[in-house]
Amino acid sequence: MMELQNPKLKQRGRASVDFLAQMGIAARPVVERVNADLETHVSADDLPDDLDAREQTINEALSGSSAYATQRLMGDWHGRSHGKIAIEAFEEIRPDLQPVLDATTNGTASLELDPQLALPAYWDGVHFHRTSGGWDGHEHMGYVHGEIIHKQMVARFFPGGIFAQRQKIAEMAPRDSYKRILDMGCSSGHFTTALARTYPDAQITGVDLSARMLEHAHRTANDNGWDWKLYQRAAEKTGFDDQSFDLVTSYIMLHEMPAIAIQEAFAEAFRVLEPGGDMIMSDVTRYADLDKMGQWKADRGAKYGGEPHWRESASLNLAEVAKNAGFIDVEATGIYPHVVKGRKPE
Repeated sequence: MMELQNPKLKQRGRASVDFLAQMGIAARPVVERVNADLETHVSADDLPDDLDAREQTINEALSGSSAYATQRLMGDWHGRSHGKIAIEAFEEIRPDLQPVLDATTNGTASLELDPQLALPAYWDGVHFHRTSGGWDGHEHMGYVHGEIIHKQMVARFFPGGIFAQRQKIAEMAPRDSYKRILDMGCSSGHFTTALARTYPDAQITGVDLSARMLEHAHRTANDNGWDWKLYQRAAEKTGFDDQSFDLVTSYIMLHEMPAIAIQEAFAEAFRVLEPGGDMIMSDVTRYADLDKMGQWKADRGAKYGGEPHWRESASLNLAEVAKNAGFIDVEATGIYPHVVKGRKPE
């Protein structure tokens, strides 16, 4: 019987997913040539401060670079195709997987979806990561992203593993144990899993806007016997009572939100934390930690990779956001992930 996680793909699906994953390795000589062309034709010291003007300057300087044109074509094809290929791979194994999906629908975890939820404008209708239809574009998009795209494509490009990163961040919270943890933007449950393993005695609650991601998180919890409480709610408006948790977390969620929503999420974390409770948020590299060329590369990748709020989010000083929300003992560390910790005063 097939397991819920780490599926064994059929031959066609496995070959297609492997091809996509290997594109990153195959593109290295192209990237090296682009970097060489950048050194030849672009002076980082002369680049404009404005990011849009900077992109225009670099595009004009590399207009004759065949490597740059190839890199852009490869990136565009990958962005448009990875979701479709992963869905096709899922559909191939779906008959074998369906009994497992059915069996994990019920269990120790609870799931509360809200069909009437007014989705925020920054999220509604946005196809993040250029996934066709967005996070809810397929009835099992949570499984497609959680088990195929992340584990069999994305994970290959992270030294030490993206799940080891999640585990490391979960272990960075100040205490050895917590009773009530809130995971903001829990998605398909990858970071929530790290929290469950790190703090096995805690009652873990997760919120996310995507019903499909929550459904897979729900199955993951049931499959492991965890009693997570999952809700379809916005991180910036959870609806929980004041002082409901002793730890509030998020992992790589903030770059999918505009600045105002991020500020509101930090304020919400402060509200629902009990006095003395801890906050730990992580996200992508801050533009302040990059030089002009690094900023352009990150910004260009986000722009063409389906991340409409990346620039606004990555330009924020999250430590200042945390302090403005009322947190004390604020500490910001790391490049990727960039981690911010703070405590609610007693």
